[in-house]
Amino acid sequence: MEIKNIFCVGRNYVKHARELGNDVPDKPMIFTKPTNSIIYADNQQIKFPRHQGEIHYEIEVVLYIGKEVTRPLQVDNIVTKMALGIDFTLRDVQSALKEKGHPWLLAKGFKNATLLTNFWDFPGQTACEQEDFSLIKNARIVQQGNIKSLIFNFQNLIEYIDDHFGLTPGDIIFTGTPEGVGPITDKDELKLFWNEELKGSFQVGK
Repeated sequence: MEIKNIFCVGRNYVKHARELGNDVPDKPMIFTKPTNSIIYADNQQIKFPRHQGEIHYEIEVVLYIGKEVTRPLQVDNIVTKMALGIDFTLRDVQSALKEKGHPWLLAKGFKNATLLTNFWDFPGQTACEQEDFSLIKNARIVQQGNIKSLIFNFQNLIEYIDDHFGLTPGDIIFTGTPEGVGPITDKDELKLFWNEELKGSFQVGK
């Protein structure tokens, strides 16, 4: 399945914004990642950059734009697939960049920074609100969320992103992470769940 652009939304859950000491935004905070950073959670071992400080996991619901975008925009008309993903972040690098007012690309776009499960059919925004998603690290739940807690819901996001950047088939949207982000270490085993269904897993490589 072709992926063209990767749009990501920062601070889209109130508790996550607050756990990092950030202000809660009044409009979506959008950044992008290179497609070269994509890796899949297919039970493989994944290596990450070393000697650049802590790398944090951030589980997110990911939307796939599968149809031509026409007005009026409706999520259920243009989103055809969904997945779970992890937006990996070099947290120390990001903090230094933020202090200087620089873009986050070095902290967000490194090799293997964009993890995806396989995509499945999108059941609609209302159906998604009935399901929780979670990240389990070494047999312990570290993040759990529901899209009902989004500050900017799927409809808000597709309208905002299309207005400012345009959306085309093949684009994906990382919709934001709930609270509970934290660091990965060598040999950690992580599993991504949609409700109680395992969607992907991997091990942090040495």
